[in-house]
Amino acid sequence: VSAVPLGGNHMSVTAIVGINWGDEGKGRMVDYLSESYEVVVRYQGGNNAGHTVINEFGKFALNLLPSGIFRPGTINILGPGTVIDLEHLCGEIERLQKAGVSISPENLYISDRAMICMPFHRWQDQMEEDRLGAAQYGSTRRGISPVYGDKAMKKTLQMGDLFYPESLHEHLYRLVDWKNALLGSAYHCEAISMEQMQAWLDTYGSVLKPYITDVGQVLREALSCGKNVLMEAQLGALRDLDYGIYPYTSSSSPLAGYAPIGCGLPSIKLDKVVGVVKAYSSCVGAGPFVGELDGAEGDALREAGGEYGAATGRPRRVAYFDLVATKHGIELQGASDIALTKMDVLSHMPSIPVIRAYKVDGKEITRFPATQLLDRAEPVYETLPGWQCEISHIRKFEDLPQAAQDYVLYAERQLGVFIKYVSVGPEREQIIIRG
Repeated sequence: VSAVPLGGNHMSVTAIVGINWGDEGKGRMVDYLSESYEVVVRYQGGNNAGHTVINEFGKFALNLLPSGIFRPGTINILGPGTVIDLEHLCGEIERLQKAGVSISPENLYISDRAMICMPFHRWQDQMEEDRLGAAQYGSTRRGISPVYGDKAMKKTLQMGDLFYPESLHEHLYRLVDWKNALLGSAYHCEAISMEQMQAWLDTYGSVLKPYITDVGQVLREALSCGKNVLMEAQLGALRDLDYGIYPYTSSSSPLAGYAPIGCGLPSIKLDKVVGVVKAYSSCVGAGPFVGELDGAEGDALREAGGEYGAATGRPRRVAYFDLVATKHGIELQGASDIALTKMDVLSHMPSIPVIRAYKVDGKEITRFPATQLLDRAEPVYETLPGWQCEISHIRKFEDLPQAAQDYVLYAERQLGVFIKYVSVGPEREQIIIRG
């Protein structure tokens, strides 16, 4: 659907989203493509996921800050669909500023409607995972699920509350009283200190207040001037709360369809959706993961790809490229273009298996099944020849080894969507643009 500029100038609104379980390389794609966009918006999630970016400033794992923060003159927005741990965001800003990245209220805007992730949300997350033991969901333990749950129960603080200390104090008192009753009964933990929570809000809130505003108005003004807008999601389609592998999902929607809601301007329309997928599969956290590689085979792929969580450092589970899950993710995201990342990681392999179908109860299927069936699903492989040479220096598709070209074209045929971008390395310029 084409966006209609509020002021009449031409502009483009694009969402960059994950197709699989997350960790597809969205951060590096936003960092690369943001050169063509004047506004970059994070529209959901919190500091539970990380976007790894490598550029002239160094290597960074961004948890909350939009990946456009490295581009001078770019407007970066944290929308009302996000949840914000004040302490974490202050630390993230400070780390980047020390590395020479310019961050100020001139280039970073935080929605006054974004929810605050309090320390007691982190504690609740940790205690619940500990209580679940072997049955835990694989949470990052950063409080994201509890704060989104409290948001639905209308029991959270918004960033805009920081400007009204009297009503903030009253609201916080009621929240702490409620949380103590809840957590004390469920986990028999030490009582939350009202004074400690107030001091936490005062300390970190004072740093962030200059950044807080009505981001919907910022977006309206940008659109009226014909500025291009890039919407950035965390995680991937299979972690969506409604359409993912529930209950092993995030607590928000990483789908492109949520971008207008979570960005702060629900009337905005998307022109394009760029779906990001790895040339193989990876997954952090619990839940079904068809074709998971164990032992030396899995270790070799994990080490070659540096597959450790950007937010947690946890080793990622790995598998070969999963066409079944990827086609499902593309449908959920409505992707018009695909970015295939980490092609270079496969360069050491003489042959490369691809999951072309699942077998469930003896029957071969190519549609992604219900979560309840995924634990019974077995991968059905097709093996493609490898190229066994370095490709990270290549910038034209026709210069890739024939086997590498064939791998991309095979995936494209199977997925039915144009693979426009092929990433051959982690650095900003290590990318091939087709067409």
